[in-house]
Amino acid sequence: MVPISTPLIPKVCSVLEEGPDSPRITARDGAIKLMLATALISIMFATAALGQSSAPAAPNSREAAATADHIPPRRSSQIHDGFGINSDLPRDPYLPWDRWWWTRMFDAGVKWIRIGQYENSSDRTSWDWIERRRGVLEVSPELDDYVDSLVDNGVEIQVQLLYGNPMYTSPAGKLPDSILPEPGSFHNSDRSLYSVFWPPKTPEQIDAFTRYVKFMVNHFKGRIHYWALWNEQNIDYWNPEPNPEDYGRLLKAFVRAVHGTDPQAKVIYGGEAWPLETSFARRALDTCQCASGIDVFAYHIYPDYGHNLNPEAVDDPNTPYAPGGGKAFREFVRHYPGVRPDVPFWCDEFNSIPTWTDMNDSIQVKYVPRQLVYNWAAGVKTFVWLLTSATDGNEYDDFGMIHGLRYQPDDFTPRPVYQALANTDWLFADTRPDPAIRIATPELDAISHPSGAQLFAYGFRSLSGKAIVAYWMGERSMPGHDFPDLSASVSLEATGIKDPVLIDITSGSIKPLHWKDAARGLTEPVPVRDSVMAIADASYFDWTELPEAPSSLKVVPRSDSSLQLTWELHGDGATGVVVERRVEGAARASNGASTWEKLGTTLAAGAAEVTDSNVPQGGHVCYRVRAVNAAGQSAYSNVVRVTR
Repeated sequence: MVPISTPLIPKVCSVLEEGPDSPRITARDGAIKLMLATALISIMFATAALGQSSAPAAPNSREAAATADHIPPRRSSQIHDGFGINSDLPRDPYLPWDRWWWTRMFDAGVKWIRIGQYENSSDRTSWDWIERRRGVLEVSPELDDYVDSLVDNGVEIQVQLLYGNPMYTSPAGKLPDSILPEPGSFHNSDRSLYSVFWPPKTPEQIDAFTRYVKFMVNHFKGRIHYWALWNEQNIDYWNPEPNPEDYGRLLKAFVRAVHGTDPQAKVIYGGEAWPLETSFARRALDTCQCASGIDVFAYHIYPDYGHNLNPEAVDDPNTPYAPGGGKAFREFVRHYPGVRPDVPFWCDEFNSIPTWTDMNDSIQVKYVPRQLVYNWAAGVKTFVWLLTSATDGNEYDDFGMIHGLRYQPDDFTPRPVYQALANTDWLFADTRPDPAIRIATPELDAISHPSGAQLFAYGFRSLSGKAIVAYWMGERSMPGHDFPDLSASVSLEATGIKDPVLIDITSGSIKPLHWKDAARGLTEPVPVRDSVMAIADASYFDWTELPEAPSSLKVVPRSDSSLQLTWELHGDGATGVVVERRVEGAARASNGASTWEKLGTTLAAGAAEVTDSNVPQGGHVCYRVRAVNAAGQSAYSNVVRVTR
């Protein structure tokens, strides 16, 4: 690294005050050339309300010595609010539930999930899966099991209710009375006669769709609270072409159906596809006349889809991308008549994948945390697309945080970005941008650089009141071109940080920082990179460490009344394994309710199988497994269901 010790030029290069939605003061040379800001960063946190002293105390060496060298994991069940992910629901043979992928989201601290699509096709929650015979709406036991798994493991769910149903919405003169859902390989654009992308438009079609909506909201009442209408309605998921007036009429009926069935449920507009079209949203809302009934506005960001573009550039007014970016869309919505002033925004699809032009795994590892933290500072929740690739879809293995089934040795293993996503979840979940925190750079030595990167820096505060600062250079990172080794001292004021540590979000490493000038709160030089770095107190990591979840639960019959269960264990630290059983009647309760009971005693820490020798007959028997330690329980494994 190159410590900066030359005379400094007073400048400001901070983007904290109101997050990405506020005006930014940047080091620029005209409209074409930006300056790569690396400097003596003076970070001043005005936290008078917390009554904290302006200068940090000398480091407590005992506490610093006890600091872990990597971010400790935090599971979904330990988080109140955080980041999200999109996921296909399990489906044999390409996405089997008994492989090690589903439980990884719980171990990574994913708090929200968006379901409803299987790749770019329909899924088990979709209209064509729920109503396969005219007038008969049914939820499969497997779908209930998947939803229960998410709820029981601490994940909040949003469902996209979509698409059309050929029994009602096909333009054909002859409509079927029953259908079978298409395989996962179908996708947009599909204008075939019985495609599900023909939407409900006539009053009769809209009535049929709202029956499906009411059925779903009622069936999952108490388990699912967020419901979105369609997916990317402004592109070719809507036949024969996107029509905001048609979408607005359907949205009006949708809002009434959701809120009328469950007054506690929330309606999500979108999500609109990138580049975002405020004209489409305006015309849809003008037709709907229901802006006050929309609880969340959602949109998707894929920076320069198919190419390498740093995520911050989408909102940069000096680029051609800004009019279709998230910031411009949020500004339009906030000023639309009737929209609640505090309405939340979700970026519920985002990714920059390794197979795009000028991209690879090393760039994705940097971009995903940058987008998550950048949005979080603006109060926007981000859902990464996608947990695990379903390779019978139309996108091969491109988008998954976890590799899909390709009959290769690395099937269902994480990409490098998975750990970076987990590190971001663990550090920044349950934080909020703190308006009392200010980041200033009264002395800045700007070094000219042709890339035109900008320093991004944000301050957050956890539920327990502890501060954490994130910073990075908004570089368009390139494969094979390492970011220059640069460093800068950091001055911290009024943060309460006594024993500062430096955290690398990409690797998860934690290193103690030393004070260069404790009285001024000035640290030793820290690296300035194109990946997210963070500074916090050594005491910031105040959560307990729960075991990793078991996976790959399977069952093998041994006799009429005996079943053998096997599973896989992961990680260290478990002191035991608990097996639970649920016995159901011939039909599951309409609300999915049932009772799980512990099977036998707690097994030893390394136990990976057990035999149930007293299996009830005449119904369904389900099993699940979790690991335990002194701090608590892991997430549950997949559920296996047996009919006896």
